[in-house]
Amino acid sequence: MHLRRVLRLAAILGLAGCAELPFVLPASEVEFELSGRIALRYRDEASSGNIAWRHGLSGDEMWITTPLGQTVARIVREGDAVTLTDAEAREYRAADAETLTEQVLGFRIPLGGLADWVRARAAPGPSESRLDGASRLTELSQSGWRIEYLEYRGERPYRMRLLYPGIELRLAIAEWK
Repeated sequence: MHLRRVLRLAAILGLAGCAELPFVLPASEVEFELSGRIALRYRDEASSGNIAWRHGLSGDEMWITTPLGQTVARIVREGDAVTLTDAEAREYRAADAETLTEQVLGFRIPLGGLADWVRARAAPGPSESRLDGASRLTELSQSGWRIEYLEYRGERPYRMRLLYPGIELRLAIAEWK
């Protein structure tokens, strides 16, 4: 009986991992969409999961899920308002994603600059950068974050490491749209 329950749970989790995430941001407003893996090291803790993100001029929608596809957080930016919905469907609001994710998840996600950084460019404001021989960004420092570009496929970065005091985020982008 115990084995049957374990197998049933594994099947359900497997199906949840394959489910398409329900984006609300209309595809017509999307500048880019990406999906991949995210790994976090915060102080002495480490975790990993999946990320699916739609970015548009007026908004963002980001899903962070466990490796099995269970929702950890859904972050939505509409204009200047940011909402985070956690795994228990509780909603939290703030003026910016970094403050909100730090308060709710315990670590910062730099949504404001990240839309530019994943496209290998600086966000508006002061920054410092280094380029490789092909004039691609290898390192960018901005807003207290240091972004290291570890791998490109063509002109797009596929592996990145973002560092902020006490935080290390790694992104492995599997698909760009």
